[in-house]
Amino acid sequence: MNVHSAPVPPPGCPAHDPGGRVPLYGPDFAADPQAYYDYLRHYGPTAPVELAPGVEATLVTDYTAALNLLRDPAFRKDARQWRDLHSGKVPEDSPVVPLLAYRPNCMFADGAEHQRLRQAVTESMTRIDSRHLAQITEQVSAYLIAQFSARGSADLMADYAGQLPLFVFNELFGCPAEIGDRVLFGISGMFDGVNAAESAQLLHGAVGELVSLKRDRPGDDVTSWLMEHEADLTDDEMVHQLSLLLGAGAEPLRNLIGNTLHRVLTHDRGAYQDVRNAINDTLWKNPPIANFAAHYPADDRMYAGRQVSAGQLMMVSFAAANTGMAQTEDHHAANRASLAWSAGPHACPSQRPATGITVTAVDNLLGRLPDIELAVPAHLLTWRPGPFHRALSALPVRFGAVQAVGRPTAPVSPQHTTTRAEHPAEQRRAGGPGKWTQFLAWLRK
Repeated sequence: MNVHSAPVPPPGCPAHDPGGRVPLYGPDFAADPQAYYDYLRHYGPTAPVELAPGVEATLVTDYTAALNLLRDPAFRKDARQWRDLHSGKVPEDSPVVPLLAYRPNCMFADGAEHQRLRQAVTESMTRIDSRHLAQITEQVSAYLIAQFSARGSADLMADYAGQLPLFVFNELFGCPAEIGDRVLFGISGMFDGVNAAESAQLLHGAVGELVSLKRDRPGDDVTSWLMEHEADLTDDEMVHQLSLLLGAGAEPLRNLIGNTLHRVLTHDRGAYQDVRNAINDTLWKNPPIANFAAHYPADDRMYAGRQVSAGQLMMVSFAAANTGMAQTEDHHAANRASLAWSAGPHACPSQRPATGITVTAVDNLLGRLPDIELAVPAHLLTWRPGPFHRALSALPVRFGAVQAVGRPTAPVSPQHTTTRAEHPAEQRRAGGPGKWTQFLAWLRK
């Protein structure tokens, strides 16, 4: 679409009707979000959108305007200021509420409270040893590939990218097997929007048990480091910081791995001998979290040439801001200034480990299955509906079948292999035998 011609709303868009807000959900948006972003730009740096039925927001689509918002303390993160939610305008059962409603964690905090919580998170995450991270990622990668390598085909989203981040995070955070199984199940349900509130409750319950366990038996893991930090987090704060790190880390990382593999498999493989270039191009042109970073003006004010009201929900479109910048600037693979990791005081604290995990995951898969290719034409691939993520529904591939590769020799720490039988109901809700339990059993063979 030529953004300088008369703008035409994408097919199925309510903006065909005067005054209609542009929906960021449903199959039409998922199939071609760039057509929507191109149309939204005709409004200027911000545009009226709908995140879900009855949930209105102002979307920032311009790179400079987005960067200014992310750095401006006049725009608050505390969702208790969300006017439409607390006036009853937003349905309580909306699928987006569990991800946007206030939680006592650093993502929803401002000022000194944000600094206290954020410092605890950042300093705990920086203690992750890059060699151990590469080792556990290699172990998980080898295990997952071993499950499908003899078939000669796989869905890389369900069989690989969707599972690897959760397994790696379980190890880094010191989750025993049974708790880890429920963490995986809860996170998946929240981001898929299927029984999101129930899934959030399951996740918080499992993380609460992890906190209690680590109070009694701390280990060499992110949970224990966060617990011993001088910020002196309460158990409730611990649960919400960990739920944020596990959930906000796993879903974007799933999509980053999947979208990077998609880019490699749909472009000249020779252009991406260095996987980091493929990752960077993905962050610019197909970021794993497309629209997020909810903010609320502290008062009525002018912003980017428009009047905004106190408590109005404003979201940043990382995808629109990045692609708009790439269209107007001299963009190349070495340019690392994309907004995919956000910016300002709330920039992603997991950028370094997430990049390392993605590099290892993609390199290992391509190295073990060098002839891997798409099993369907690229235009037949589908994307999961939703306003926040850019996520493939499936990534079917084929390759020459190989015998299952042997497991790595270095096992995970014994303290993480604890199993418990006190919660059979939750195990059944998680879909039978837990995947984390199976992985640990495979490592011990």
